[in-house]
Amino acid sequence: MKYRARTLEAAFARASAQFPAVLVTGPRQVGKTSLLRHLASGDRTYVTLDDPLVRDLAKREPALFLQRFKLPIIIDEIQYAPELLPLIKMSIDQDRRPGQFWLTGSQQFQVMKGVAESLAGRVAVLQLAGFTRRELLGKAQALPFVPSEELLRQAGQEESVGLDALYQQIWRGTLPGLHSALDVDRDLFLSSYVQTYLQRDIRDLANIGNELAFLRFLKATAARTGQLLNLADLSRDSDISQVTAKHWLSILVASGLVYLLAPWHSNLTKRLVKTPKLYFLDTGLATWLTSWTSPATLEAGAMAGAILETWVVSELVRGWWHAGKEAPLYFYRDKDQKEIDVLIHLDGKLYPLEIKKSAQPGADSTKSFSAASNLGEGRGAGAVLCLTPNWLPFTQQDFLVGVGLI
Repeated sequence: MKYRARTLEAAFARASAQFPAVLVTGPRQVGKTSLLRHLASGDRTYVTLDDPLVRDLAKREPALFLQRFKLPIIIDEIQYAPELLPLIKMSIDQDRRPGQFWLTGSQQFQVMKGVAESLAGRVAVLQLAGFTRRELLGKAQALPFVPSEELLRQAGQEESVGLDALYQQIWRGTLPGLHSALDVDRDLFLSSYVQTYLQRDIRDLANIGNELAFLRFLKATAARTGQLLNLADLSRDSDISQVTAKHWLSILVASGLVYLLAPWHSNLTKRLVKTPKLYFLDTGLATWLTSWTSPATLEAGAMAGAILETWVVSELVRGWWHAGKEAPLYFYRDKDQKEIDVLIHLDGKLYPLEIKKSAQPGADSTKSFSAASNLGEGRGAGAVLCLTPNWLPFTQQDFLVGVGLI
């Protein structure tokens, strides 16, 4: 499969020039190994712990493993042999040259526990998700989206996307394997992906005994993408306890499949305990789990608005992650029913975003943006992300922006 450039390459290069170890986390099949092997250009030892024999050596004789495989090295799926981490720490403490260890991990929950204990201060951690739209267009150098006129003028040169093409991309999803060739069977690929994911990762991580119950939970979660998290509803529809639902959801979040968008509150503690909104990070997987059989039926169906919002939020999240940064994204809802779909909190300002499945949003689309001026931060430019082909000024401070430009 031909390699596609990833936005994360620049952030990875900076991290590798500064830290002795760099860890790339993310779900399976999002291109972590391809990214690192491409950047290594054959000048680095590569070893994968998916290989049972190699994994056995790493677990039984971690010191021998590091003697056998010479530095600099790529170690794929490091979560399978946490026994290596103390030895990697010792190696780094003896030689702190940057870029000696490149690591990948698909089970972020397990990986981060071991890394926090063993490699604190020695490792940079980066997150990789599926392709962004810009990466699919071959324009991986894009900056994270912020509705500034300067950035919009640059993005205005990008290829706009029509309604049919947009929902085709939403329906197909972001996993690299689905974009390796035009004739890849999307349903077969995603069916195999879910089965493999259940067997290899989630069962080990969450100690799941009832795979059918977990599949029901996945489908119920996908059906609620773009909605406020309601564990009671999730547990009822999945026929599991709320405790189990909360645990399984935490695994999906830690594995990079689900993103919880926190509500904005000037008090950080209150922000953490209020109800978040739930989003699947791969719309292809979400639409497969909810049984949408074609882009056309999806666009005309009951989930069309929620899935468009999900796609926009996931594009925003991936844009920040692939720039090597945490996503400074929130939503807003108050007791007066004022809602803002997304708030970007950057450099002491809040940039409000509204998402509309319309090519000509009404003048009231920005009516809630005034709330952003009263949240204890400065108010930056806002944007109505919609189906317009390009971008143009909408109010004195806000823009209409085609979703293909984010």
